[in-house]
Amino acid sequence: MAIATFGSQEDIPELKSRHHDPRNYPQGVAFMDGQYLPMAEAKISVLDWGFLHSDATYDTVHVWDGRFFRLNLHLDRFFRGMERLRMKLPYSREEIEEILGYCVALSGHKSAYVEMICTRGGSPTFSRDPREAENRFIAFAVPYGSVANNEQLKRGLHVAVSETVRIPPKSVDPTIKNYHWLDLVKGLFDAYDFGAETALIMDTNGNIAEGPGFNVFTVKGDRLKTPALGILPGITRQTVFELCQECSLTVVAADLAREELLQADEVFITSTAGGIMPVTRVDHAVIGGGKVGSVTSQLMNLYWRKHSDPAWSTAVSYP
Repeated sequence: MAIATFGSQEDIPELKSRHHDPRNYPQGVAFMDGQYLPMAEAKISVLDWGFLHSDATYDTVHVWDGRFFRLNLHLDRFFRGMERLRMKLPYSREEIEEILGYCVALSGHKSAYVEMICTRGGSPTFSRDPREAENRFIAFAVPYGSVANNEQLKRGLHVAVSETVRIPPKSVDPTIKNYHWLDLVKGLFDAYDFGAETALIMDTNGNIAEGPGFNVFTVKGDRLKTPALGILPGITRQTVFELCQECSLTVVAADLAREELLQADEVFITSTAGGIMPVTRVDHAVIGGGKVGSVTSQLMNLYWRKHSDPAWSTAVSYP
């Protein structure tokens, strides 16, 4: 399939002229139906099963200082998800990588949040048979955003634990990145009602699972721990395991009880949208005396240093 392209940011119709309209935020570039277009022009049919049934998978990678971070791992997970959901695209892995890079380059953003999506699409005859649906690929690049803002990164986040239970893994495989977020959204509202800034929800056994778009780690002594059940194994989560190996720190994936979280020396969350982010309050408990811990700081610093390492990052080719 031929991919329509534009030579520069100025070639995309109205990309710059409409930036003043708040309805068109965020500024960025999307790829849909074989062409690049302003983010504000990227629209999906109401008949697409991705919209009607949350029948889609996606992955998100970020660009920092003009370099994709761990792009290969994100592409690996995206293609695994499509295979598990029996989806197929007319683009190869190399073509998708090229499309993502071109979205970033055309947007001009040196730090970006980049998403690749495959929806079930829809059937030309409105059949309910998913085998008849024409799967659809969408990609976009928008300005980089973080779960935690600069102030929260310095002082640490306040997280509340919701009693909401994560969708059981036997119902929806959490290792396939998906848009089934109603449990996570309910957890967020619970956290806001509590006066916290974000949420963690429980697994089906009553242990800590994950938050809306992030994993969680505790530090107790010289041992780090992160939940293993009912969670998306995040790329940043995997990166923490690798960083711990470099730092000679012990880290395990296992059941994490709520009491362990409250009694931890340090707590942090991990996400492509923000990296490694400290937590200094959980429910009413103050963690680490209310200050960002030394292990968290060590891993945060190493994490960001890796962004310029060619073994961990890929340069964007800007026009």
